[in-house]
Amino acid sequence: MSLAARLLPLLDLTSLGEDDTPARIRALCASARGPHGLPAALCVYPEHVTTVREAMAGTPVKVATVVNFPDGGDDAARIARETRRAIAAGAGEIDMVLPWRALCVGQATLARYCVDIARGVCGPGVTLKLILETGSIADPALIRQACDLGLDAGVDFLKTSTGKAATGATPEAAAVMLDAIAERGGRCGFKAAGRIRTLEDARIHLDLAEARLGAAWITPAHFRIGASSLFGVITAALEVAP
Repeated sequence: MSLAARLLPLLDLTSLGEDDTPARIRALCASARGPHGLPAALCVYPEHVTTVREAMAGTPVKVATVVNFPDGGDDAARIARETRRAIAAGAGEIDMVLPWRALCVGQATLARYCVDIARGVCGPGVTLKLILETGSIADPALIRQACDLGLDAGVDFLKTSTGKAATGATPEAAAVMLDAIAERGGRCGFKAAGRIRTLEDARIHLDLAEARLGAAWITPAHFRIGASSLFGVITAALEVAP
């Protein structure tokens, strides 16, 4: 299987533009229904969840959205409110930004409380991905602390970045995250996001995960790539594949 064919079903096809319109999101959904297969999920702002849910009806594609995004504040009431509204609109996956600034100044208990709030609202039926914003945390020890916080809270995925910060996904941060996941038995998934634009960018993260957790672990239930422009690269590669 080619790398592009392997990546497509692992992709969270993402559009988080401030000027996204329903028409643009419907066009994205139409492109996702291509001849080579479907992505794992479409990730959009909460106001577009209903559009995606309707456009992708009848497919296994998950509807994902973001909360506490992109700032990663520590207002637990806001997090609960945004999460409830997103689920009510039809989101099946919630990508929540960790209150990483609180963590960085020693307020780990507050950060954990916010994650617990989202976990409780999601319940067992909605996937919770915790965005660590690793490029802004930077310190490997703090990244590991963020991982352990999320793992202790029972999140379903640890995710590298919002894609809105100056630094997105890096192999160094991914290695710290995947080590933490592997040490807990691989129950939690991993999502690389933020400036992953080429097949090689994606391959690096795929290889890091496979080296620690094995090829069988690399499924949409455990491994995702969040990207927008990568979808076009994958599609173009599949068009020319023999």
